[in-house]
Amino acid sequence: MKKDSPVPKKQRKVGMKLAYKISISGAAETGHCSRDAVRKAEDIGKEVAHRNLILLTGATTGIPYWAAKGAHNEGGMVIGFSPAESRVAHVKTYQLPTDYHDTIIFTGANYVGRNLILTNAGDGMVLVCGRTGSLNEFTINFENQKPIGVLEGTGGTADMIREILEKSYQGFRKVVFSRDPSDLLDKLIAIIEKEEERKHESKGRVL
Repeated sequence: MKKDSPVPKKQRKVGMKLAYKISISGAAETGHCSRDAVRKAEDIGKEVAHRNLILLTGATTGIPYWAAKGAHNEGGMVIGFSPAESRVAHVKTYQLPTDYHDTIIFTGANYVGRNLILTNAGDGMVLVCGRTGSLNEFTINFENQKPIGVLEGTGGTADMIREILEKSYQGFRKVVFSRDPSDLLDKLIAIIEKEEERKHESKGRVL
C-alpha cells in the first residue's frame, strides 16, 4: 500500500453484532478551547475507528470536523447529520464542510432539530470543549438517560458539566469523565454495553 493511500474500511462479517454509534459534540469555533482540544478531538475519532465503532457528527466545523478527520483517516465510518435540506444549502447557505464523511444526511431541521436527530441516533455521546449548542446536545442525551463521556480539560462547556450537574441535583446518571480520549472511550463503551445487557435481560423476562 502506498504511503498516502487511504486506510481501507474495516470489513465486518455477516452475523456480527451491530457497531455502536458514538456522536461527537463540540464547539464549531475552537478559539476558546484548550490548546490541545483539536488534537484530542482527532484522537477521539481515531479511538472510535480503532474500536470498530461508527462516528456520528453534526457535519459541521470545529471539534466535530477534527473528530471526523481522525476517524476517517484511520478507516472508520463517519456519518454526518446536516441542519440543511440539501447538499447545496449545506455548502452555500450554512457554509459547512463535506470532507471526512462517508455520507451526510440532510435533515432540513435547522440546528435545533438537527441536534435532536443526531443525539437520538447515537448509542452514546462524547463532549469535547463546546458552547451552547453542545450544552443543548448534552441535555437532550442526559434527559434521555443515554451514556455520555465528557473530555475534561478541553475548555468551554465540557469543563462546566461537572459543576452544572452538581448544582442541578439530579445526580450524574450515565455521565463519565476523563482527560484522556482512550480512557474516556473505555468508560463510555462499558456503560453502553451494560445498558445493552440490561435491555436484553429485560426483554427476556416473562411478565
